[in-house]
Amino acid sequence: MPFTLTQLNAASADEALQLLDGLYEHSPWIAQEALKQRPFQSLAQLKYQMTQVLEAAGREAQIALIKAHPELAGKAMVSQSLTAESTNEQSKAGLTNCSTEEFAKLQQLNTSYSTKFGWPFILAVRGPRGTGLSRAEIITTFERRLAGHPDFELQECLRNIHRIAEIRLNDKFGFTPTLGNAVWDWQEALSEYSEPAYAEQGQLTVTYLTEAHRACAQAIQGWMQASGFDSVVIDAVGNVVGRYEAMSIAAATPAENYKNNSFSRNSDEPYNPKTLLTGSHYDTVRNAGKYDGRLGIFVPMACVRELHRKGRRLPLAIEVVAFAEEEGQRFKATFLGSGALTGDFKPQWLEQLDADGISMLQAMQYAGLCPGSDAATAMRAIGQLQRDPVNYLGFVEVHIEQGPVLNAINLPLGVVTSINASGRYLGTVTGQASHAGTTPMTQRRDALGAVAELALYLEQRAVQDGDSVATMGQISVPGGSINVVPGSCTFSLDLRAPNDLQRNTIERDVLQKLEQICQRRGLAFELQQTLRASAAPSAPEWQQRWEAAVTQLGLPLHCLPSGAGHDAMKLHEVMPQAMLFVRGQNAGISHNPLESTTSDDMQLAVEAFAHLLEQLVHEV
Repeated sequence: MPFTLTQLNAASADEALQLLDGLYEHSPWIAQEALKQRPFQSLAQLKYQMTQVLEAAGREAQIALIKAHPELAGKAMVSQSLTAESTNEQSKAGLTNCSTEEFAKLQQLNTSYSTKFGWPFILAVRGPRGTGLSRAEIITTFERRLAGHPDFELQECLRNIHRIAEIRLNDKFGFTPTLGNAVWDWQEALSEYSEPAYAEQGQLTVTYLTEAHRACAQAIQGWMQASGFDSVVIDAVGNVVGRYEAMSIAAATPAENYKNNSFSRNSDEPYNPKTLLTGSHYDTVRNAGKYDGRLGIFVPMACVRELHRKGRRLPLAIEVVAFAEEEGQRFKATFLGSGALTGDFKPQWLEQLDADGISMLQAMQYAGLCPGSDAATAMRAIGQLQRDPVNYLGFVEVHIEQGPVLNAINLPLGVVTSINASGRYLGTVTGQASHAGTTPMTQRRDALGAVAELALYLEQRAVQDGDSVATMGQISVPGGSINVVPGSCTFSLDLRAPNDLQRNTIERDVLQKLEQICQRRGLAFELQQTLRASAAPSAPEWQQRWEAAVTQLGLPLHCLPSGAGHDAMKLHEVMPQAMLFVRGQNAGISHNPLESTTSDDMQLAVEAFAHLLEQLVHEV
């Protein structure tokens, strides 16, 4: 029978330990030590305390815990000597029904892994959703991690052990992360839309105004409508905008109506509700993960769905925007969706061409955003999207961390202090194409060689700052051939730093280095800046609201900067903003198919957002 946190907190030491029996395989000492921290405010707090016990125990105890676990589809399963918990988990993943080939493959992998690392492979086979990974997913993960470094693999095993314990604890308490599951399911369903060339390879790619992109917009619009938003529109740049209106003026006038809707007003001023703006983007990079951006659409959507289900209105409106473009993948411009809301959508962007020679304006016309209109008409429609900050309380964004910090410290949520300043460029170095066999090395004008030299300099220069990053994510030799010295090379630059001055300095150094390289090699270059964004520190009062929301969940507070760019940095130009990060799995990897998080962590994100709303209810 499930039990409650109240029962656990009130139980004797022996009774409490018995209640938590079986969480960590043959290792009751972890729960026993964590129970010394009672009373627990939440399950999340209990889960975190257990991670801290294991962290403090040291490497020897950690390896002993890993070795206490059985192999997947190993000897213990065959001899039926697994614990009841392990039997349940391996059964849910279908490991008890392996084909002869699958069973042989797993035995081979178990042997190879144990030989390399000295401990068994650990994987939470019930997966991020808790319903079980497929055998194919398990084997693929096994093969990938077999190539890992021992130090990383040790930590990855421990993280999976904590995930196993989390699911087992949920079972004991009869807890299901219902809201997190809903967010998970929306994201899984949205990831079914991908551009054909990538879909054929099982990859997710959704760039601005492609057929897959338009299908995503239609799906999000439908889900918003089903969740109870009062209005849902696809605007002139492809943003999907859902509004859940505030309590009406007529209904809000009598004091008892405020009370009935769980909020009160302490002012005699006229009731003029403002709007909380939130959201994130639904476009992706090429061969992307499923959560970048999209998590920030579905978390507030889950909150609105709960408000609608309860028939509850707040003294503020909630506007959730699924921004159409943030990644800059199809056209050279970026932040098109949030830029339109801040009045920073440049007319010349409409003339930009994609790789197929289609202009942005043509793509908009084809998508039905501005059918038959010219650039001037389109800009008038886009100009009408600009938001008046007077009508808004501020902007908040929930986002997967896209980094390893929260994953490494076993925390599901983190509060963002600032978004780094950034600068992006597209460049071309031009030399002379010539025969690779007959052109002496001393007489070559190799464009790719120059770009490669610059790429190595990027690493060296960024390391000098410690917290700056510099990336050359794209390199191409147009019309390149195996036996031709590259006469032209195109490339990208992505430069980021915690503040504007530091960004400016690394930017200056990199551009000077490019000039020096080309001059020494007898080459020409062109460089076009495609993005320049100032650092966006979180508004103190909004950061504090996120901090309070996390604290109310019983979690320790961790604040960190964002090295990635976000729509929040655009909204920062016109209104206060702050972000909440959600832990990513697989060492927090992002812009990668391995990008992932759990329904339990997403549940906490929804609960944190709901706590933030409650704070606003009592403030407005």
